[in-house]
Amino acid sequence: MTTQPVRSGRGGPAAALGAAIPLLFTALLFLAPLAALAHRAVTDADAVSAVTAWQRTDAWHLLAVTAGQAAASAALAVVVAAPIVWLTATVALPGALALRVLVTLPFVLPTVVVGVAFRALLNGPLAALPVDTGLGAVLLAHVFLNVAVVVRVVTGVWQQLDPQAMAAARSLGASRLRAFADVVAPRLLPAVAAAAALVFLFCTTSFGVIVILGDGKLSTLETEIYQQGIGYFRIPEAVWLSVLQLLLVVAALALTRILAGRQRPALSDRGWPPARPDTWPLRCAVAAVVVWALAWLATPIVSLLLRSLRPGGRWSLAGYRLLLGEATGQSGAGSLWYSVTSAVAAMAIALTVGTVAAVTLVRVRGAVGALAAGLSILPLGISAVTLGFGYVLLTAELPREVAASPLIIPCVQALIVIPLVIGLVAPALAQVPARRRDAAAVLGAGPVRIFCTVDLPMIRRPLASAGGFAFVMAIGEFGATTFLARADTTTLPVLIGTLMSRPGADNLAAAMAASVILLAVSAAAVLLIELAAPQTRTAARR
Repeated sequence: MTTQPVRSGRGGPAAALGAAIPLLFTALLFLAPLAALAHRAVTDADAVSAVTAWQRTDAWHLLAVTAGQAAASAALAVVVAAPIVWLTATVALPGALALRVLVTLPFVLPTVVVGVAFRALLNGPLAALPVDTGLGAVLLAHVFLNVAVVVRVVTGVWQQLDPQAMAAARSLGASRLRAFADVVAPRLLPAVAAAAALVFLFCTTSFGVIVILGDGKLSTLETEIYQQGIGYFRIPEAVWLSVLQLLLVVAALALTRILAGRQRPALSDRGWPPARPDTWPLRCAVAAVVVWALAWLATPIVSLLLRSLRPGGRWSLAGYRLLLGEATGQSGAGSLWYSVTSAVAAMAIALTVGTVAAVTLVRVRGAVGALAAGLSILPLGISAVTLGFGYVLLTAELPREVAASPLIIPCVQALIVIPLVIGLVAPALAQVPARRRDAAAVLGAGPVRIFCTVDLPMIRRPLASAGGFAFVMAIGEFGATTFLARADTTTLPVLIGTLMSRPGADNLAAAMAASVILLAVSAAAVLLIELAAPQTRTAARR
């Protein structure tokens, strides 16, 4: 009698049951607040139609501004990132780790910190420029935030291109520039377009940057939703603006998926060979690109650090002393402690739910798997402000014990970062050989035991990387948390936004100090992630 291996990796009752976890989590924390928004919009005493709400709020102008600034930000990010992509993809650079950290750090920084950093830069070293607030300042900050998206996406594709096509063009007499234009550039265009679409998506839902740098001169759909819902408490108008923004975000997501699906360049097992900077022309080019990267990515960070130490034009730690005391009305130390603990809790929740969703995506076939995975990724397609506004309405109907629970903010933060966890863990799970799971199943191991003994050891580094990114993004979340924070659950980004909105040099000094502290925490987390990254890539090749 022949024993048939148990196909443990292809669904089964246990895997289907596991799909209920992301389904339930997403239904409770994502669909419920959206349902509360929709219900309030149609039952409110001042309920109006979508067309009327859009006319009252000048929605078409807001839509044009939102899409226009997002498109401009995406185009500028591609231009600024292009030299850095060349450097990271084709040159074996000493100190590559420091460059990767420098490129990645802006993307994971809290948007409110980026807004404060550019306020310090544009009102300090660059005060002579005619750009201090408004559209120009917002575009500069968006480029700073999203250069990492272009560098990560395009560099990854370039490093996998087959170098033989370039060599063939050179052998036929083409110059290096002509060979690049004819051979490499066409293969990179889909990746460039996909990265630009991602930047466009992120900028359509930008909130913290526009609130701080827009300075009332620039309004987008995101900021107007906040103004209508919280400032004026016009619920129908805020809801219908959220619907319009959701349509824009869905269109951007669809465009991103279409462009990403076109990335089919000729790949090579060896990948693109990095060149050593051993000639003077190459060394000069590398030096120029390094200066370019430092100017765009390091200058705002250094300016923020210096401004926090010179709040009144003199070297002083006054901002840090004010932050750690109660002079600002809230304890910075308490906000930092709550930020860290809530981010750790959010990381744990996101890793649990995101890993289960990733397992569902990889193993469970059919409608159940597609529904669980799709719902888990859905939060990427809606703005944090809309989500936070929905929570305001939802918690008002819940018992006080539930509405005041300290777990609400970590759960919302986890919901926002779960798509990132799925994106990092699912590809690693897909690489685990099915025969290993089958062998463990034949020996009598159950689904949980198989995951712990077979899958987990092989995905531990991508899982650790996902945890690091989840922590950094959770600790810096600003949009939804702004709606939910109370005196005892004020996170550091919310405190920074509050301090920036208050007049007075003391509040500004404390905001700068709080931004530097949050920057240091984020930088430490990114460094740990990057230290693990080379090992992760090596493990993936095996």
